[in-house]
Amino acid sequence: MCIVAIAWQLFDELPLVAFSNRDEFLERPTESLHQWSDQPIYAGRDKQSGGTWLGVHQEAHKGIYRHNGRWAAVLNFRDGVQASNDERSRGALVTEFLTSCLSPMDFARNIDLQAYAGFNLIVGDATQAVIINNRGHAPTPLYAGLHVISNGQPEDSWFKTERLRGRLRQEVLPLIAENNSPEYWQQAAFNVLSDHTKAPVDELPDTGMAFEIEQTLSSVYIEPVAFGHNGKNVPNYGTRTQSILTLSKHSNKSAHVTAEIISREFDDCSK
Repeated sequence: MCIVAIAWQLFDELPLVAFSNRDEFLERPTESLHQWSDQPIYAGRDKQSGGTWLGVHQEAHKGIYRHNGRWAAVLNFRDGVQASNDERSRGALVTEFLTSCLSPMDFARNIDLQAYAGFNLIVGDATQAVIINNRGHAPTPLYAGLHVISNGQPEDSWFKTERLRGRLRQEVLPLIAENNSPEYWQQAAFNVLSDHTKAPVDELPDTGMAFEIEQTLSSVYIEPVAFGHNGKNVPNYGTRTQSILTLSKHSNKSAHVTAEIISREFDDCSK
Protein backbone atom coordinates (compact mmCIF):
# COMPACT_ATOMS: atom_id res chain seq x y z
CA MET A 1 0.00 0.00 0.00
CA CYS A 2 2.70 2.48 1.04
CA ILE A 3 2.99 6.13 2.00
CA VAL A 4 5.44 8.85 0.94
CA ALA A 5 6.06 12.32 2.37
CA ILE A 6 8.09 14.80 0.34
CA ALA A 7 9.63 17.92 1.82
CA TRP A 8 10.22 19.78 -1.45
CA GLN A 9 12.37 22.91 -1.70
CA LEU A 10 12.00 23.71 2.00
CA PHE A 11 15.73 23.70 2.82
CA ASP A 12 18.46 25.43 0.82
CA GLU A 13 21.00 22.61 1.11
CA LEU A 14 18.43 19.80 0.98
CA PRO A 15 16.02 20.55 -1.87
CA LEU A 16 14.45 17.13 -1.33
CA VAL A 17 13.83 15.06 1.77
CA ALA A 18 11.48 12.12 1.14
CA PHE A 19 10.19 9.76 3.81
CA SER A 20 8.73 6.44 2.66
CA ASN A 21 7.15 3.25 4.01
CA ARG A 22 6.76 0.34 1.60
CA ASP A 23 3.99 -2.10 2.58
CA GLU A 24 4.01 -5.45 0.84
CA PHE A 25 3.34 -9.19 1.08
CA LEU A 26 6.22 -11.04 2.70
CA GLU A 27 6.37 -13.70 0.03
CA ARG A 28 7.09 -11.16 -2.71
CA PRO A 29 10.84 -11.56 -3.37
CA THR A 30 12.81 -8.37 -2.83
CA GLU A 31 16.44 -7.30 -3.00
CA SER A 32 17.74 -4.82 -0.43
CA LEU A 33 18.97 -1.34 -1.27
CA HIS A 34 21.98 -1.64 -3.60
CA GLN A 35 23.71 -0.35 -6.71
CA TRP A 36 22.20 -2.20 -9.66
CA SER A 37 24.69 -3.88 -11.93
CA ASP A 38 22.56 -3.62 -15.08
CA GLN A 39 21.28 -0.04 -14.78
CA PRO A 40 22.52 3.26 -13.26
CA ILE A 41 20.11 2.96 -10.34
CA TYR A 42 20.51 2.84 -6.58
CA ALA A 43 17.41 1.30 -5.00
CA GLY A 44 15.84 -1.79 -3.57
CA ARG A 45 14.48 -4.14 -6.20
CA ASP A 46 11.32 -6.13 -6.68
CA LYS A 47 12.71 -9.46 -7.87
CA GLN A 48 9.31 -10.56 -9.12
CA SER A 49 8.88 -7.78 -11.69
CA GLY A 50 12.34 -6.19 -11.80
CA GLY A 51 11.35 -2.63 -10.90
CA THR A 52 11.46 -0.60 -7.70
CA TRP A 53 9.21 1.54 -5.52
CA LEU A 54 11.77 4.26 -4.69
CA GLY A 55 15.15 5.05 -6.19
CA VAL A 56 17.72 7.51 -7.48
CA HIS A 57 19.93 7.66 -10.53
CA GLN A 58 23.45 6.63 -9.59
CA GLU A 59 26.34 5.51 -11.76
CA ALA A 60 29.28 3.61 -10.30
CA HIS A 61 32.65 3.91 -12.05
CA LYS A 62 35.84 2.64 -10.43
CA GLY A 63 34.42 3.17 -6.98
CA ILE A 64 33.19 6.68 -7.72
CA TYR A 65 29.44 7.36 -7.65
CA ARG A 66 27.90 10.01 -9.86
CA HIS A 67 24.40 11.44 -9.58
CA ASN A 68 22.32 13.53 -11.95
CA GLY A 69 19.69 14.39 -9.34
CA ARG A 70 16.91 12.18 -10.74
CA TRP A 71 14.66 10.43 -8.22
CA ALA A 72 11.25 8.77 -8.26
CA ALA A 73 8.69 6.94 -6.13
CA VAL A 74 5.55 4.99 -7.01
CA LEU A 75 2.56 3.85 -4.94
CA ASN A 76 -0.42 1.75 -5.88
CA PHE A 77 -3.89 3.30 -6.03
CA ARG A 78 -6.48 1.63 -3.80
CA ASP A 79 -9.90 1.77 -5.45
CA GLY A 80 -11.01 -1.86 -5.48
CA VAL A 81 -9.98 -2.40 -9.11
CA GLN A 82 -7.80 -5.50 -9.37
CA ALA A 83 -4.69 -5.47 -11.53
CA SER A 84 -4.87 -7.66 -14.60
CA ASN A 85 -2.14 -9.98 -15.84
CA ASP A 86 -1.52 -7.96 -19.00
CA GLU A 87 -0.71 -4.71 -17.14
CA ARG A 88 2.90 -3.65 -16.77
CA SER A 89 4.61 -3.45 -13.39
CA ARG A 90 4.26 -0.03 -11.76
CA GLY A 91 7.88 -0.31 -10.63
CA ALA A 92 8.97 0.03 -14.25
CA LEU A 93 7.80 3.65 -14.17
CA VAL A 94 10.49 4.45 -11.62
CA THR A 95 13.30 2.67 -13.44
CA GLU A 96 12.33 4.16 -16.79
CA PHE A 97 12.35 7.70 -15.41
CA LEU A 98 15.67 7.24 -13.63
CA THR A 99 17.31 6.10 -16.87
CA SER A 100 15.52 8.64 -19.08
CA CYS A 101 16.76 11.99 -20.34
CA LEU A 102 13.29 13.56 -20.33
CA SER A 103 12.38 16.28 -17.85
CA PRO A 104 10.02 15.18 -15.05
CA MET A 105 7.07 16.91 -16.74
CA ASP A 106 7.82 15.54 -20.20
CA PHE A 107 8.21 12.03 -18.82
CA ALA A 108 4.91 12.25 -16.95
CA ARG A 109 3.09 13.52 -20.04
CA ASN A 110 4.37 10.60 -22.13
CA ILE A 111 3.26 7.73 -19.86
CA ASP A 112 0.82 5.25 -21.37
CA LEU A 113 -1.58 5.49 -18.43
CA GLN A 114 -3.73 2.54 -19.47
CA ALA A 115 -0.78 0.14 -19.49
CA TYR A 116 -0.60 0.01 -15.69
CA ALA A 117 -2.77 -0.81 -12.72
CA GLY A 118 -3.71 2.17 -10.54
CA PHE A 119 -0.71 4.22 -9.42
CA ASN A 120 0.49 7.48 -7.92
CA LEU A 121 3.89 8.45 -9.35
CA ILE A 122 6.24 11.21 -8.25
CA VAL A 123 9.25 11.95 -10.45
CA GLY A 124 11.79 14.69 -10.02
CA ASP A 125 15.28 16.10 -10.19
CA ALA A 126 16.95 18.90 -8.24
CA THR A 127 14.78 21.62 -9.78
CA GLN A 128 11.38 20.12 -10.65
CA ALA A 129 9.07 17.49 -9.16
CA VAL A 130 5.86 16.24 -10.77
CA ILE A 131 3.04 14.02 -9.52
CA ILE A 132 0.70 12.06 -11.76
CA ASN A 133 -1.68 9.13 -11.50
CA ASN A 134 -3.87 7.17 -13.89
CA ARG A 135 -7.02 7.85 -11.91
CA GLY A 136 -7.69 11.34 -13.24
CA HIS A 137 -4.81 13.38 -11.79
CA ALA A 138 -2.95 15.11 -14.62
CA PRO A 139 0.81 15.81 -14.38
CA THR A 140 1.17 18.55 -11.79
CA PRO A 141 4.35 20.25 -10.53
CA LEU A 142 4.85 20.15 -6.78
CA TYR A 143 4.97 23.52 -5.08
CA ALA A 144 7.50 24.14 -2.33
CA GLY A 145 6.16 22.50 0.81
CA LEU A 146 5.40 19.19 2.50
CA HIS A 147 3.40 16.74 0.38
CA VAL A 148 2.07 13.45 1.80
CA ILE A 149 0.70 10.84 -0.61
CA SER A 150 -0.70 7.39 0.00
CA ASN A 151 -3.06 5.22 -2.04
CA GLY A 152 -5.80 7.73 -2.85
CA GLN A 153 -5.81 11.00 -4.74
CA PRO A 154 -2.85 13.27 -3.86
CA GLU A 155 -5.19 15.83 -2.28
CA ASP A 156 -7.05 13.24 -0.13
CA SER A 157 -6.82 13.76 3.63
CA TRP A 158 -6.64 10.25 5.04
CA PHE A 159 -5.95 9.71 8.72
CA LYS A 160 -2.51 8.24 7.98
CA THR A 161 -1.46 11.05 5.64
CA GLU A 162 -2.54 13.77 8.09
CA ARG A 163 -0.92 12.02 11.03
CA LEU A 164 2.37 11.68 9.17
CA ARG A 165 2.14 15.28 7.98
CA GLY A 166 1.52 16.60 11.48
CA ARG A 167 4.28 14.61 13.14
CA LEU A 168 6.85 15.49 10.48
CA ARG A 169 6.02 19.18 10.85
CA GLN A 170 6.28 19.05 14.63
CA GLU A 171 9.08 16.56 15.22
CA VAL A 172 11.33 16.31 12.16
CA LEU A 173 11.29 19.37 9.91
CA PRO A 174 12.29 21.71 12.78
CA LEU A 175 15.29 19.47 13.46
CA ILE A 176 16.39 19.61 9.81
CA ALA A 177 16.02 23.40 9.87
CA GLU A 178 18.18 23.52 12.97
CA ASN A 179 20.88 21.13 11.76
CA ASN A 180 20.64 19.25 8.46
CA SER A 181 23.30 16.67 9.35
CA PRO A 182 21.61 13.26 8.97
CA GLU A 183 22.68 11.99 12.37
CA TYR A 184 20.83 14.90 13.96
CA TRP A 185 17.35 14.17 12.60
CA GLN A 186 17.12 10.78 10.87
CA GLN A 187 16.33 8.74 13.98
CA ALA A 188 13.45 11.07 14.74
CA ALA A 189 12.22 10.56 11.17
CA PHE A 190 12.33 6.77 11.48
CA ASN A 191 10.45 7.04 14.77
CA VAL A 192 7.68 8.97 13.01
CA LEU A 193 7.60 6.45 10.14
CA SER A 194 7.07 3.73 12.78
CA ASP A 195 3.81 5.22 14.06
CA HIS A 196 1.31 2.33 14.22
CA THR A 197 -1.68 4.34 15.50
CA LYS A 198 -4.82 3.24 13.66
CA ALA A 199 -7.62 5.52 12.53
CA PRO A 200 -10.84 5.89 14.53
CA VAL A 201 -13.84 4.32 12.84
CA ASP A 202 -15.24 7.67 11.71
CA GLU A 203 -11.97 8.64 10.01
CA LEU A 204 -11.51 5.61 7.78
CA PRO A 205 -11.45 6.18 4.01
CA ASP A 206 -13.90 4.31 1.83
CA THR A 207 -11.88 2.43 -0.78
CA GLY A 208 -14.16 -0.56 -1.19
CA MET A 209 -12.43 -2.74 1.38
CA ALA A 210 -13.96 -4.35 4.44
CA PHE A 211 -13.91 -2.28 7.64
CA GLU A 212 -11.40 -4.56 9.40
CA ILE A 213 -8.95 -4.38 6.50
CA GLU A 214 -9.41 -0.63 6.09
CA GLN A 215 -8.57 -0.07 9.75
CA THR A 216 -5.55 -2.37 9.60
CA LEU A 217 -4.19 -0.34 6.69
CA SER A 218 -4.96 3.04 8.29
CA SER A 219 -1.69 3.50 10.21
CA VAL A 220 1.54 5.01 8.91
CA TYR A 221 3.39 1.82 9.86
CA ILE A 222 1.40 -1.36 9.22
CA GLU A 223 2.03 -3.96 11.87
CA PRO A 224 2.24 -7.67 10.92
CA VAL A 225 -1.14 -8.91 9.77
CA ALA A 226 -2.68 -11.97 8.14
CA PHE A 227 -3.93 -10.35 4.95
CA GLY A 228 -6.04 -12.03 2.30
CA HIS A 229 -6.97 -15.69 2.26
CA ASN A 230 -3.76 -17.42 3.29
CA GLY A 231 -5.62 -20.09 5.28
CA LYS A 232 -3.13 -20.04 8.14
CA ASN A 233 -3.97 -16.85 10.02
CA VAL A 234 -0.27 -16.00 10.26
CA PRO A 235 1.20 -12.58 9.41
CA ASN A 236 1.98 -12.31 5.71
CA TYR A 237 1.76 -8.56 5.12
CA GLY A 238 3.05 -5.33 6.62
CA THR A 239 5.56 -2.50 6.33
CA ARG A 240 8.68 -4.08 4.91
CA THR A 241 10.93 -1.11 4.18
CA GLN A 242 11.34 2.39 5.61
CA SER A 243 13.45 4.80 3.57
CA ILE A 244 14.70 8.36 3.71
CA LEU A 245 15.85 9.88 0.42
CA THR A 246 17.72 13.18 0.25
CA LEU A 247 19.19 15.40 -2.43
CA SER A 248 22.02 17.58 -1.17
CA LYS A 249 23.20 20.71 -2.96
CA HIS A 250 26.82 21.67 -2.71
CA SER A 251 27.86 25.29 -2.69
CA ASN A 252 30.65 24.98 -5.25
CA LYS A 253 30.31 26.55 -8.67
CA SER A 254 29.37 23.27 -10.35
CA ALA A 255 26.11 23.11 -8.34
CA HIS A 256 26.80 19.42 -7.83
CA VAL A 257 23.96 17.35 -6.34
CA THR A 258 24.37 14.25 -4.20
CA ALA A 259 21.58 11.72 -3.76
CA GLU A 260 21.36 9.37 -0.80
CA ILE A 261 18.91 6.76 0.45
CA ILE A 262 18.95 5.28 3.95
CA SER A 263 16.69 2.27 4.54
CA ARG A 264 15.55 -0.02 7.31
CA GLU A 265 14.08 -3.36 6.28
CA PHE A 266 11.69 -5.65 8.11
CA ASP A 267 11.31 -8.74 5.96
CA ASP A 268 9.88 -10.62 8.93
CA CYS A 269 7.41 -7.74 9.51
CA SER A 270 8.83 -7.05 12.95
CA LYS A 271 10.73 -3.97 14.07
